[in-house]
Amino acid sequence: MISEISQGVKITVETFYQPDYSNPLTGEYMFAYRITVENNNTYPVKLLRRHWHIFDSNGSYKEVDGEGVVGVMPVIQPGDQYQYVSGCNLKTEMGKMLGHYTMENLNNHQQFKAFIPEFEMIAPFKNN
Repeated sequence: MISEISQGVKITVETFYQPDYSNPLTGEYMFAYRITVENNNTYPVKLLRRHWHIFDSNGSYKEVDGEGVVGVMPVIQPGDQYQYVSGCNLKTEMGKMLGHYTMENLNNHQQFKAFIPEFEMIAPFKNN
């Protein structure tokens, strides 16, 4: 697990290789990641957007940008957290992701970025 705190929002990431959804013979490697967004501020925040940088070890790179996460724009009260699971498919057995969420302070409607720490996705057999 890896964490980063920015603007009072703590982002924690945990990754999992998904062997049942992967096929190394055809260059398909599926990874899941669980993200916990914790609001350590004294005001509620809303997650408006996500922006990802995805790197595959074959040199390919893509950016993903969109509203909310997994179809929702959660409001997180002070001291609360929101957790979700999503996935990423790669063409090789390892890669990495990083990015940010655009958040809104619901007290003053100011937007800010909460940074998602860089995390690696590595198939367990690659470590052998």
